[in-house]
Amino acid sequence: MNIPKGKKIYFASDNHLGAPTSEQSFPREKKFVAWLDDIKDDAAAIFLLGDLFDFWFEYKTVVPKGFTRTLGKLAEISDSGIPIYYFVGNHDLWMHGYFEEELNIEVFHQPKEFIFNNKLFFIGHGDGLGPHDKGYKRMKKVFTNPFFKWCFRWLHPDLGVKLAQHLSVKNRLISGDDDAKFLGEDKEWLIQYSRRKLEDKHRDYFVFGHRHLPLEIKLNETSTYFNLGDWIQYYTYGVFDGETFQLNTY
Repeated sequence: MNIPKGKKIYFASDNHLGAPTSEQSFPREKKFVAWLDDIKDDAAAIFLLGDLFDFWFEYKTVVPKGFTRTLGKLAEISDSGIPIYYFVGNHDLWMHGYFEEELNIEVFHQPKEFIFNNKLFFIGHGDGLGPHDKGYKRMKKVFTNPFFKWCFRWLHPDLGVKLAQHLSVKNRLISGDDDAKFLGEDKEWLIQYSRRKLEDKHRDYFVFGHRHLPLEIKLNETSTYFNLGDWIQYYTYGVFDGETFQLNTY
């Protein structure tokens, strides 16, 4: 894909709307919606790299209550012809059709490569990648098991959503997120993962979320790893103008 002159591609992740409570996350939601409104005029595409919600589960006829402003703004942008791509995170991995059908947003459950202006991007949320995060990897197998999802779906939504929200906020194992402190390149598992991927072939940019920490790390002379940070503490986002990728703060 060639980016039209004057257009840009935007990236954001880890809003965790609804946490720790709907009332407390509401100002953050309004700020995110304002950002979406600001970028829509020059956006060639928008990538949301997961954990937009602190919890999301799609029942057959029900989705979680709330987030009307966010969903409405995403629908407006999508309806205007700007493509939006969504990579599920560890807090909203139970997406199965609602975003595609209602918002015309393509949803990915695994990392994916894109080429923009002859630059190869490797994009994903980042959970469960790399040599560590073993506790979360075991938990994710349970969460994505069809039988477990079937059992959860049979809980009344009022009970199921309340239980899941409590666990999401309180349980670090389920969250899969470490404290947002830089551990050093030799201990950051997404950096290790990216370097191992470079053994197979060249990528210009690796772009992830999940760590809640804005990072820009040179992997070699021609490849760079970016972590987008979050919309809880940092309010950072990525932007590619057709030539360079950088992190900005809103």
